[in-house]
Amino acid sequence: MKRTFLKLISVACLSPWIPARAQLRVEISGVGANQIPIAVGQFWDDPAGENQLSSIIRADLKRSGVFRLVDNNELVRENSAPNDGQWKSRGADALVGGSLRSAGDGRTEVSYRLRDTVKAADLSALSLTVQPQFLRLAAHRIADDIFEKMTGIRGAFATRIAYVGRSGAEYRLEVADSDGENAFIALRSSEPIISPVWSPDGSRLAYVSFESKKPVIYVQDLASRKRGAVANFKGSNSAPAWSPDGRRLAIALSREGLTQIYLMNSDGSEVRRLTNTTGIDTEPCFSPDGQSIYFTSDRSGGPQIFRMNLSGGDVRRVTFNGSYNISPAISPDGRMLAYVSRREGSFQLYVLDLATSQEIRLSDGPRDESPSFAPNGRYLMYASEASGRGTLSVVAVDGSTRYSLSARTSNIREPAWGPFTR
Repeated sequence: MKRTFLKLISVACLSPWIPARAQLRVEISGVGANQIPIAVGQFWDDPAGENQLSSIIRADLKRSGVFRLVDNNELVRENSAPNDGQWKSRGADALVGGSLRSAGDGRTEVSYRLRDTVKAADLSALSLTVQPQFLRLAAHRIADDIFEKMTGIRGAFATRIAYVGRSGAEYRLEVADSDGENAFIALRSSEPIISPVWSPDGSRLAYVSFESKKPVIYVQDLASRKRGAVANFKGSNSAPAWSPDGRRLAIALSREGLTQIYLMNSDGSEVRRLTNTTGIDTEPCFSPDGQSIYFTSDRSGGPQIFRMNLSGGDVRRVTFNGSYNISPAISPDGRMLAYVSRREGSFQLYVLDLATSQEIRLSDGPRDESPSFAPNGRYLMYASEASGRGTLSVVAVDGSTRYSLSARTSNIREPAWGPFTR
C-alpha cells in the first residue's frame, strides 16, 4: 500500500503533457440559481477603444455565476442621472456606469458607480488612479467591489493564480490574473516542476523542481525573480506549505527513511520533524490560525487525511468516507476541507464541512487533483482533464457554478490560487 500510495502521487504529478499556450481560454459550463440581474454600461473614454474595462467587469461577474448580465451597449457615466425605472423595466436590478480620464501625469483615473435600480439608490462608488498597464487590474478591483456590495462576500477577481504547463520538453511555472490573462513565466525548466504554493503576502512562490534530477524545494521572489533552494536533503523534498504568517514552511522529507512531515523556517533553517510513524506522511497544509496542520497519511491502512497540533500529539483522523483520500486544502475560514477521493476508479474533488461532517462531491472527472481555495473561500480551483488535455477548473464550494481555464494546444496542471493583495 505504501509503494502504491507514492506511485500514484508521482504518476499524477509527472504525466506526459503536450505543448502549451500562454493565455488561457475561459469556458463556463454551469451557473448558479437566483442570479442577480445587472447591467454594466460601456465606460466613457476607454483608451483601449473597445470598452476594455466594461468587458473585463462583465466577464468577471458572468464567470462568478452569481450575476446575470442584462444586455447593455450604452455609454453610462458614473456621474449621470440614470432612469431607474427604465433600467428596472429592462430587467436590471443594478446598474454599473463609469468613465476614464487622464490624470495628467501619464496615469489614468478610473471612476465607477454601482446603482440599485429597485431602491433608486447608490450602493457604491470608487475612483482609482493607475498606470496604463494596470487598467486591467483596476477593472478587476471594480468587479471585486461590485461582488462584495451585492453579496456581502469579498471578491477575488483581482487575485492571481499560479500553475505549471509544458511545451515540448520544457516545463514552465506560470503566473496569471485570476481569469488566465496577463500570464508570465516565473521559471523554465527541462525537468518537472510541481506543487507551487503562494506565500501569504503573494510576493513569493515555493515549489518543487526536479532540475537537479531529484525533488528539491525552492522559494522564489516574484518581483526580483531571485530564488534559492530551501530543502535539498537526501531523498525526496516535497509538498511545501506556508504558515499563515509566512515565516515557516511545512514540508515532506524522506531523509530519514519513509516520508514524514517537517517544519522549518522559510529560508530553510531550523528543520524540525513533526511526525514519526511507520507509514507515509505527506501533503501538509496549515490551519488558518497556524496552530495545526492537515496532512495525508496511510497510517490507518489506505491514505486518509489527519490533523495534528504543531506542538506534537493530538493526531486525529478527519476523513472517513472512502478508502483513499489525499491532497487536503483548508478553506480560509477553517470551516471546510477540500480533498481528492478515489471512488469507483475515479479521482474526484470533495469538500467536507468540518462542523457538520457533511460531504459534497464537486467534480466528476476521471482524474481531478490539486484543489486550491480562492482567498474568499467561495470557489475551488483544481486540475482536471478535457479532451485528453489538462485544464484548470473552478467550482463554487456549494457546487452551484463552474468554469474552466484551458489552453488550446497544451496541458496545464498544479494550480495554486494566490492570496488577497493590496
